[in-house]
Amino acid sequence: MRSLIKADDRFFVAGARGMAGSAICRALQEKGYGDEAKRGALLTPNRQELDLLNHEAVKAWYATNKPDVVVLAAAKVGGIYANDTYPADFLLENLKIQTNVIEGAWEAGVRRLLFLGSSCIYPKFAEQPIKEESLLTGSLEPTNEWYAIAKITGIKLCESLRKQYGFDAISLMPTNLYGPGDNYHPENSHVLPALMRRFHEAKEAKIKSVTCWGTGSPLREFLHVDDLGDACVFALERWNPAPGELTYLNVGTGLDLSIRELADAVAIATGYRGAIDWDISMPDGTPKKQLDVSRLASHGWRARISLAEGLATTVAQFRKELAQQLVRL
Repeated sequence: MRSLIKADDRFFVAGARGMAGSAICRALQEKGYGDEAKRGALLTPNRQELDLLNHEAVKAWYATNKPDVVVLAAAKVGGIYANDTYPADFLLENLKIQTNVIEGAWEAGVRRLLFLGSSCIYPKFAEQPIKEESLLTGSLEPTNEWYAIAKITGIKLCESLRKQYGFDAISLMPTNLYGPGDNYHPENSHVLPALMRRFHEAKEAKIKSVTCWGTGSPLREFLHVDDLGDACVFALERWNPAPGELTYLNVGTGLDLSIRELADAVAIATGYRGAIDWDISMPDGTPKKQLDVSRLASHGWRARISLAEGLATTVAQFRKELAQQLVRL
């Protein structure tokens, strides 16, 4: 099958300095895309160079830089507290970014666009593993519904432009991500980077036990961000939904594990050998959250990085960046 993107294409990755965006850039470069020697380009403007919230600025940037392929990995993100405290900000800013970048790409004659969504778009009580068809079949998780609603709107904007105008826009919905560029803040990071930081600090301080919330029984799925980058390039190269087909696909490993198993794996990766205690008075959250990735697998893509391998490289990168004071703490 001939690739739907070319070596001499001009690629615009919005959000290229984020965890997902930087992985997508790495994947593009590893496959020879965006290479100036091949007359291609990888365009990664920062916030000072391009304000994605400014409609006119985005429109002018498109006219000047003329990208052929766009990947939208930029978003306003945050934890439960931020989503609950600033719901209007999360909704408005993400809607503005998505509208400016996606509509702007269509108006500018961009050939292909990939929108990066999130697994939070699915109903809180969706049947497991979660199929793409579960979208809009039930109520969302209240703690991040504002962000989820914005992401759903992004998917539907891509879908509507494709249906009405033939604009080649597709979307991918990744599961929980980890890897280089993650957020390790103790209060607003996700479970895997939070555990990594806690076990690393416990090891360094020779602390004999670490207490984690809940029973450790909830099941979760984790995807290394470099696998996501690879999936994005794969989709850009090969996936072109036929009329009437879904225009978004889940991305994950197809495997889950308990939080207790995850804690054990992170402890091994960090070299922590102390006890792991569980505070069962604290909430567990949703018992299971796993994506059905059979659709993407049917097109020929599967995750390649095992959890053990991914944790080992992520811990090494975390410690390297920590020593250089580059880690987001």
